[in-house]
Amino acid sequence: MQFNDMQAGEAGRAASAPPAGRPIISIRELRKMYGSFCALSGINLDVAEGEVVVLLGPSGSGKSTLIRCINLLETYDSGTVTVDNVAVRPGPNLAAVRSEVGMVFQSFNLFPHMTVLRNVALAPIRVRKLAPKAAEERAMELLTRVGIAEQAGKFPGQLSGGQQQRVAIARALAMEPKILLFDEPTSALDPEMVGEVLDVMQSLARTGVTMVVVTHEMGFARRVADRVIFMERGQIVEEAKPEAFFSAPKEERARAFLQAVLNH
Repeated sequence: MQFNDMQAGEAGRAASAPPAGRPIISIRELRKMYGSFCALSGINLDVAEGEVVVLLGPSGSGKSTLIRCINLLETYDSGTVTVDNVAVRPGPNLAAVRSEVGMVFQSFNLFPHMTVLRNVALAPIRVRKLAPKAAEERAMELLTRVGIAEQAGKFPGQLSGGQQQRVAIARALAMEPKILLFDEPTSALDPEMVGEVLDVMQSLARTGVTMVVVTHEMGFARRVADRVIFMERGQIVEEAKPEAFFSAPKEERARAFLQAVLNH
């Protein structure tokens, strides 16, 4: 993504402050170790209801680990995570918390032996106890929303990578989550497929859903985020509105990262 492309895209985005709503995600002094390696070192972060937060930073900086701790796909060593005032920790409340947090992975994680329609409808039937007919009707609505309703009867292996990722987004939406987490959702896609997924994500952001996104797509971050958070070595180094971060980052590490990415 070239810098000029980002500037053009930014013209369509309001330069308003991040939403002033209540925090729906609260993280305090979060620490995660992998052996002797410190993946997260004392992370403190609030995400407001309806806010779109984009996590940027070099590989290995802790971005994916951080969002995977939000729904306990990664256990953490110390600190606290709360989602909608409920503590995220092992126990009887974990399934309820996870049902409110949708996640889209870089590798799609679709069931290959199920049709697209069944992939999207399954969780509401199993978890929400929705009647199969109602779940399939909802699934078709969501497949239409992400632009692939005509693929409902196919299997994931018959779709392009971009189409599979749009199915994954529809599947996450089927649970009507309060929060959507995206872990580098375009990194496994061919370049020509990236745009179709980013377009769906941008349309979702306009609906007011809370989103936390790990991505290397700088143009998307500049256009869509309410707040950009730059991480390095397991720490939050800088956070700012996109226009401030991309035009004049305060920290030298952030400036070096942007220079390397934008000149690539």
